[in-house]
Amino acid sequence: MSAARSLHPSPRTLEVESLAGFDQLVAAGARSMHGWHVQSLDLRGRRAQLEALDAQGAVFLGCRFDHGVEDLLRGRGALIFPRLTAVPFNPYRGQLYTPQELYAGIATSPYEDTLDARVYQWSIRPGQRRRLDATLAAALHDHSIGVALDELAGTYLRAGRTMVGVMGGHIARRGTAVFEGAALLGRLLARSGRVVATGGGPGAMEAANLGAFLSEAPEPDFRRALADLAAVPSFRPSVAAWARTAAAVARRHPEGVPSLGIPTWFYGHEPPNFFATHVAKYFANAIREAILLELCNGGIVFLPGSGGTVQEIFQDACENYYAAPETVTPMVLVGHEHWLRRFPAWPLLQRLASGRRMEGRIFLVDTVEEALEALER
Repeated sequence: MSAARSLHPSPRTLEVESLAGFDQLVAAGARSMHGWHVQSLDLRGRRAQLEALDAQGAVFLGCRFDHGVEDLLRGRGALIFPRLTAVPFNPYRGQLYTPQELYAGIATSPYEDTLDARVYQWSIRPGQRRRLDATLAAALHDHSIGVALDELAGTYLRAGRTMVGVMGGHIARRGTAVFEGAALLGRLLARSGRVVATGGGPGAMEAANLGAFLSEAPEPDFRRALADLAAVPSFRPSVAAWARTAAAVARRHPEGVPSLGIPTWFYGHEPPNFFATHVAKYFANAIREAILLELCNGGIVFLPGSGGTVQEIFQDACENYYAAPETVTPMVLVGHEHWLRRFPAWPLLQRLASGRRMEGRIFLVDTVEEALEALER
């Protein structure tokens, strides 16, 4: 599976996701739009260009047109998906989210007024999951997010950079040793040239994204950020207060290092964190989980967690178990006490890996520094 749900768009199609891209194609002498997927663009004012192009085989998703142009294009063979105005999000968006977009207005308004909260409330309306228009909008949205995520991952691949996942519990509180350790791990990974990817939520996920975000900041600034965040240890009882402290830290570091978060509206109790600069938020949790694991071509570090983290360990183990030998990626579990006694995932993982290529790619360590060393073996 690719980030675009099949991860690889057809080579015979062309994604057109910006007005500049559209204008560039026209200026280069394009005569036909066959195979073009034009996504969420305001094409008002471009009647002449659209009339001059052969529209047969073009697909327009959620675009705006001058009066009469939509009918003209449809009559000439274009497929036009209408703008869906009854939903609080753009199903055809051509880019990933940013924390600033999801939390717009949080400085002066309650969390319930933010885009993130409004979309979640829309998704859990009674009967919503059985409505055709709602499920279609959500599916189109997740496909669009997947395409944007695929493009981002491709950029890192072309630059020769690996992506390492950091998984761990969402209940890890700011100000604790667990939170600090996860932040240090993100900092070390980013400093080693890796791209940090998490589930995009609070707890260990927030900490790892924070560490990556501040990986180029001096040590005193990193420590100050940890101390400032500790003033609001959890997103409970107030997501707004939790997000505002993070926003204040992010504003002090406008050149923060990019990292990825892949959260989901399926878990409404896990708000997205403010330090994943690229946010691929999905409605479908199963797709989100599979994509997150697939993108982490540099391996995954599993910090102490419970149900969700245990699921991710064995979902990743299953991928490695059946993988071609050349594609097995490292799995590093942090915490002997946690993974041997509290949740004894390690013995089962060892047994599963016995005699297979993955046996040499699984590690149990006690510190985040050792986790980084394991990834480099």
